[in-house]
Amino acid sequence: MSSPDPQVRAARNQSTSSVGSGTRGPVVAVTGAASGIGALLTARLAASDEIKQVVAIDERRGECAAARWQILDVRDPAIAEKLRGADVVVHLALDLDLETDAAARTAYNVRGTQTVLTAAAAAGVHRVVLCTSAMVYGALADNELPLSEDAELRATAEATGVGDLLEIERLARRAPRAHPGLNVTVVRPAVLVGGVDTALTRYFESPRLLVVAGSRPAWQFCHVDDLCSALEYAVLEKADGELAVGCDGWLEQEEVEELSGIRRMELPSAVALGAAARLHRIGLTPSPAGDLAYTMYPWVVSGSRLHDAGWRPKYTNEEVLAELLEEVSGRHTVAGRRLGRKDATAAGAAGATVALLGAAAVVRRARKARRRI
Repeated sequence: MSSPDPQVRAARNQSTSSVGSGTRGPVVAVTGAASGIGALLTARLAASDEIKQVVAIDERRGECAAARWQILDVRDPAIAEKLRGADVVVHLALDLDLETDAAARTAYNVRGTQTVLTAAAAAGVHRVVLCTSAMVYGALADNELPLSEDAELRATAEATGVGDLLEIERLARRAPRAHPGLNVTVVRPAVLVGGVDTALTRYFESPRLLVVAGSRPAWQFCHVDDLCSALEYAVLEKADGELAVGCDGWLEQEEVEELSGIRRMELPSAVALGAAARLHRIGLTPSPAGDLAYTMYPWVVSGSRLHDAGWRPKYTNEEVLAELLEEVSGRHTVAGRRLGRKDATAAGAAGATVALLGAAAVVRRARKARRRI
């Protein structure tokens, strides 16, 4: 994970701090608080003079000693009692791991969100902050550049985890009607960078950047530190509703190639999508063909609501791309599948076209191997 700012580091390293040293502001519960974005946000809020107390919820205890820890699964209805006394809940206990079984991932993500929303209402919490992704807008050739927060959600469930995120968005819209008095804010980050592993970060681990002929990519990133600051804005009610977050502006594909030094490999749409679908179907790669759309067409967001509230990103797209490239240096990915050093050497020798998509030869070898089993 990328280094958080000094204030966050100070909060994370406290070992004997008393809980709830702040005297002003809300009591905030954070789910998924032991790792990833949840850990960063927990530490950030615990260090803030504007937060009275942080209740950290996870299946294991994390590092932030300044928070009050509650150890349980977010799908457990007993979470309602743990949320009693909280003013705001930030729900970050999501599983979007590429390697997780899709059915198990959906069961966890949707059930967990349903339980947290219901429990929050029962506990008298007045605001829940959910985090999905700007991917819910869909990556389409006719998307405006940039998209406003009010743009229609036109994504489908064909990309990794997007079906779960769309269902979470539906739950967010229904919750205030089902639970009067409960406000829900949804934060939608662009391509997230900083200790995260997604199909989109793995795109930059490939020996060549796949470009589908006739496509119009536009790259917008979101640093995890900027996401945490946006979540803090939502917690403090400085902005509400649907909030898109990312770096200002975007990078064209040619700019990404120039900045990264990675050359492109251009393929016809039918070849790229067909090969990606086949490789995923036989279990050779974790990414479905739907992930490719997000590297083909724009889904850049304006972030106007946060900007109107006074929020600004610390990072530029160029800076976040540089950090991503440093983070993935030494990793080798072919069609979304991580390769070991030996596999990567063989893939490089085989040529970029075969390495990137596997093409027909890889599919045939996999099928033959299956028949021999």
